[in-house]
Amino acid sequence: MNQTKRTLLKSALATLMGATLLQPVMAQEKSYPSKPITFVVPYSPGGPLDGVARLLAEHAGKTLKQTIIVENKPGAGGNIGAGMVARAKPDGYSIVMGAVATHAINPWLYKSLSYDPVKDFEPVLLVSEVPNVLVVSTAFSDKNNIKDVASLLEYAKSNPGKLNYASGGNGSAGHLAGELLKQRTGIDAVHVPYQGASPAKLSLLSDQTQFMFDNLASALPLVNDGKVRALALTTKATSDIMKDVPTMEASGIKDFDISTWFGIFATGGTPDAVVNTLHQAFATAMQDEAVKKQLLTMGSDTQPSAPEEFAAKVKSEMAKYKEIVKISGATAQ
Repeated sequence: MNQTKRTLLKSALATLMGATLLQPVMAQEKSYPSKPITFVVPYSPGGPLDGVARLLAEHAGKTLKQTIIVENKPGAGGNIGAGMVARAKPDGYSIVMGAVATHAINPWLYKSLSYDPVKDFEPVLLVSEVPNVLVVSTAFSDKNNIKDVASLLEYAKSNPGKLNYASGGNGSAGHLAGELLKQRTGIDAVHVPYQGASPAKLSLLSDQTQFMFDNLASALPLVNDGKVRALALTTKATSDIMKDVPTMEASGIKDFDISTWFGIFATGGTPDAVVNTLHQAFATAMQDEAVKKQLLTMGSDTQPSAPEEFAAKVKSEMAKYKEIVKISGATAQ
């Protein structure tokens, strides 16, 4: 057999072997999902993110004609649950509700993670993105004539060392926003971390602290009750829920863009066809009225984004929070 024939035979055999090896994979993709899907929520049950995940699982499961089992795996700021899915088999049967913490903040906050937020995940779709809001207690506001960001900054500069700001914990979005405000404006304010947003808000109402950055949905009831005054939103865009509240940028603070977001991720290496199947199912679920209502209570009217758009957002957010965490000096562990 001459060299040309040998080369052609080897090429044909390689093609045949490749096609043979691909057949089980292609068959698996076509039959997906053939068993229940585990949907990890890396936070405790009962919270708003958990509630949205369960609604999405119910409605996406109908589209997929398969059960989606929600499992809460809290701990280490969401790292435990995220890490479980990062290490799972990349077949689409393990997904996670990742968030700005697990995929943008924690990589810079923790000295080491068991996963890479980019390499170990396949973004499926962004579920929700809402602004945080800078609030002061109405009592403090009325006493010191603080009606907007400018008057808060004026008070801070006239009363150095007298401002304390609350947050839901070290490295939380509220903490990072507070430190970013200090860096951008040069004001002197002491960070007072609490174990969650609820005690932080209580400190604000009791005048132990003077301002905080809170999630829009969390702050809204207090704003509506007249107990706190909303001064500015932390995103570039305004919100239909707080139409009269300007953004930080419109209030004169440049390059101030902090939001709370979460979305669905599959394990890195999951086939594109499977990711697209998941995307379509969850995008359809997001159009259900019950899901839309739940998201609106959180201050979100986010539209499903394509996987590649969500992937680009994650990379952009990681770069942004690398700088913000550095500015804050916050660490975990």
